Amino acid sequence: MSVVYLNGEHLDESEARVSVNDRGFVLADGVYEVTSAYGGRLFRLEQHVARMRHGLAALRIDYDPAALGPVKTGLLEANGLVDEPASYVYLQVTRGVAPRTHAFPSPPVPAGVYGFARPYRRPPKERWLEGFEAVTVPDQRWARADVKAIALLPNVLAQQVATDAGASDAIFVRDGMAMEGSHNNLFAVFGGTLATAPKSNYILHGVTRDFVIELAGRLGIEVEERAVPAADLFKADEVFLTGTTTEIRPIGKIDGRRIGDGAVGPVTRRLFSEFLSRVAAAD
Repeated sequence: MSVVYLNGEHLDESEARVSVNDRGFVLADGVYEVTSAYGGRLFRLEQHVARMRHGLAALRIDYDPAALGPVKTGLLEANGLVDEPASYVYLQVTRGVAPRTHAFPSPPVPAGVYGFARPYRRPPKERWLEGFEAVTVPDQRWARADVKAIALLPNVLAQQVATDAGASDAIFVRDGMAMEGSHNNLFAVFGGTLATAPKSNYILHGVTRDFVIELAGRLGIEVEERAVPAADLFKADEVFLTGTTTEIRPIGKIDGRRIGDGAVGPVTRRLFSEFLSRVAAAD
């Protein structure tokens, strides 16, 4: 049985209870973060804390996410994941428990905090080298995709479209532009140059996305942060997705159409090799 964190306590998962009046439960009023850990060492914790602080400020939830660093480490320890090659910690903060009403509770109530940790199993190398499939879907999310809110119904529906099609991922398309995946960021390679949607309120400001851009710079790979027309994905030499539990995932087909020659391309391979080297050293 896994151990979870709930409002200051570590509990067996079966014993954890959330109030039916928690605003996260009745209104999806909260934010979350997922942080990877390699060999029990949290990866890019400061960036994850900064992103959660951004989300909490946008939702006007009074909570300091800096307190969550020890909580994440404690969850890894409590679940025996300190020696795991790869794992991740999920933490969410809601506005707290109060009678249901759309306005914020007045006076404010304590935030609700919930978290868990699990091992992460990346796909076998042979499977990764086959590449994965994605489908495009209309982007029906709210206009603050930069806030990692727990209200994920459009993402859930998009991912189910992918699952029903036998694909691993869904790619959101807004006004003809390929924005990002349903739970990850999107990159395309054109003539050796990386292209990815620029940061805005319409995409999540991915921690892994930023890390991959850094890796590209170190490898001498040019990066263009620009809008990518969805139609241009089929002209790309390579396409891949990035995220905390996605790491770097090569996409060989989109909507049943092959990308490039269908093989995992050299830019994706170089970046993933460098990624694995750096996380093994707990960058």
